[in-house]
Amino acid sequence: MDRKQGFTGAEQSVDVQSLLRERYKHILDLSDRDIQRLSSLSNGFRVAMETDDPLLLKRTISDHITKNIGSLVMMKVPTIPLLSPDEVRVHQVMDSCAFKSAISCAGGLVLGGIFGLFTASIDPLSTVTGTETVSTKTVAKEMYARAVSHGKNFAVIGALFAGTECALESYRGRSDLLNSMATGALVGGAIGLRAGLQAGVMGAAGFACFSTLIDYYFRHGS
Repeated sequence: MDRKQGFTGAEQSVDVQSLLRERYKHILDLSDRDIQRLSSLSNGFRVAMETDDPLLLKRTISDHITKNIGSLVMMKVPTIPLLSPDEVRVHQVMDSCAFKSAISCAGGLVLGGIFGLFTASIDPLSTVTGTETVSTKTVAKEMYARAVSHGKNFAVIGALFAGTECALESYRGRSDLLNSMATGALVGGAIGLRAGLQAGVMGAAGFACFSTLIDYYFRHGS
């Protein structure tokens, strides 16, 4: 019985290896020319190491790049394999608005905390007067409070922005600059309204312009 189970496990392992080999054979299989180039490069490395010649090593690498620049640039693009049902479910969860909002919230918390620590390290301590003795504990408390405050603010903004933009993309069925502009206006206006109508209008305009410029840069800047 144990021997039969052992054979079954070995057969399953072979089947998995065969499946992976078949799925990624366009990456694993090398042509005769590829093998010849790699063999020549390996021999150059071996001679350079045996003779302890750094100039030969550099020349070997530079010659290999210059002679095979075309093959290095035109790399094989792997085909996208079919996803399993579990992988499909994972992708669906990662593409959901809730997941994007959670990731943006966590990223905003970290980024805001770092920004708060940075500003606290260069700004005068707001909780310390000129008559008090500044201690390390006081400085640490001030920096911690600044990091937590900025982290919370960035987390809220990140979650609101990602969730709103995802909802707009799902509703409109497209991803363009209008989504970024509308998202910035909604989020900026909602945050600014806490300080009044004028602040809400200014926040909507500022966030809309900023988010549109950032999105335009990432789309066309490169």
